[in-house]
Amino acid sequence: MHSYEVFRHYERLHWRLADLAFDDVDIDLVRPEYVTLAKSATMGESNVIAAVHGFMNEFVDDYDFSTFAVVWGYQEVQHHYAFRAWLNAVGEQVDDRAVDAMREPYAPGSTPSATLATNIISELTVNHIYRAVAGWVREPVLKGLLLNASRDEAGHAREFIHYATKRLAARPEELPSVLETLYVYSSEAKIKHPVSTFKAGISELGDHETIDTGFELFLEQVAAEGELEVLHDKVRRTFANITGLDLSSNARVRRALADAIA
Repeated sequence: MHSYEVFRHYERLHWRLADLAFDDVDIDLVRPEYVTLAKSATMGESNVIAAVHGFMNEFVDDYDFSTFAVVWGYQEVQHHYAFRAWLNAVGEQVDDRAVDAMREPYAPGSTPSATLATNIISELTVNHIYRAVAGWVREPVLKGLLLNASRDEAGHAREFIHYATKRLAARPEELPSVLETLYVYSSEAKIKHPVSTFKAGISELGDHETIDTGFELFLEQVAAEGELEVLHDKVRRTFANITGLDLSSNARVRRALADAIA
């Protein structure tokens, strides 16, 4: 099974919280924006339990992918704990009530392929943002954490791409749902993440930072001019490789979707 190779790869290269020197966090280099970003990341990563729950329900006929989802979930939980550990080191806390509110599982996608597509987009997005923010942050421990998490997210995207490609080869009738997912998430003039879509309006979040808080700060203070379009292009190229279609613009995505459902 492919998940066995993924497991062996993670086993060889996996980093640990103990590898991060939280006792050596340089408080003098910590800016309020770093705290906001770490809290935002903590909340985004907290959605892992809901996501794994959803995968287990939706992919009951696919042991290989389900096994990968468990391995993926372990790493995402690690990200959640790592950002919380950094926040603890600088005297900041995350409200457990806000984290608890993220527990409800996602509703199934319109097809399993659409669910995989959604996760490809989220992994590519977070990989890009973590890497860019790591170049902006000056506090060394947080910088190292962001780089570790960014590399993990790149690996996660690669595996979701593998499973989506395999699924579409076996279930070509699910192609329209993949193109629809791509169009919905890549056609907005801002960064859009599934957590924002499916977990909006949770009362327990109140004034707490969410993943959207971090995305807004990224766009306002970190992103270079035109960087959002760079990210959208990366996502479209990825789906072009998966489907073999010309998806180089939103107009072409829309046309491909129309052709697929005709």
